Amino acid sequence: MRKSINGKSNKPAMLSITQAAALVDGITPYRVRQMCIHGEIPCMKAGKKYLINRDKFLAYFEK
Repeated sequence: MRKSINGKSNKPAMLSITQAAALVDGITPYRVRQMCIHGEIPCMKAGKKYLINRDKFLAYFEK
């Protein structure tokens, strides 16, 4: 595991579709999945699961 200068891990926090949807009011897991499929939000696929970077997901809604 990589460590940052202050000793904390600097691994990006990755969220499932359900976890990402729970962070934003009015967004359903279905909508988050569609956003992943259509490339509207940055994500990666691990097997059948989409993983979404927490910071980038929240930044998308701050635009």
